[in-house]
Amino acid sequence: MSTAIDAPQDSGIWQAQELAKQLTQVLDLEFEALRAQDLAQFEQLQATKTELLAQLGEFVPSAVLQDNEPRSSTDWQAWRETMADCRDQHRRNAVLIERQLDAVRGTLQSLRLPDSPHPVEMYDRLGHIARSVRGQGYSDA
Repeated sequence: MSTAIDAPQDSGIWQAQELAKQLTQVLDLEFEALRAQDLAQFEQLQATKTELLAQLGEFVPSAVLQDNEPRSSTDWQAWRETMADCRDQHRRNAVLIERQLDAVRGTLQSLRLPDSPHPVEMYDRLGHIARSVRGQGYSDA
């Protein structure tokens, strides 16, 4: 049976659980936006994610964050597990971002190397393939 003293704590855990569920959904949407390389959607989700994290900070007692909450509090323990899942989703998204950045860096590096084994054809202002001073041009091949 819940007393008047327990009501604010119950309300806090309920709100924290709802926010954690919303954060899970935002992280899933963020992953999908990253996979589709939809940067506009990704940027919009960043604002939502930041707001959710700020709200979570308001509802979660510091005892829960510092592991001082009694272990019998199963509601808070379930919340902590949900937040651990959110952490893992965030790490997954960070790995995907790093892989995409590495791919872009590799592409840029291949364009910058003058003596690369795979030459890149460059176009002049008129859209024609530029003649290379070294080696043979495209039309001579």
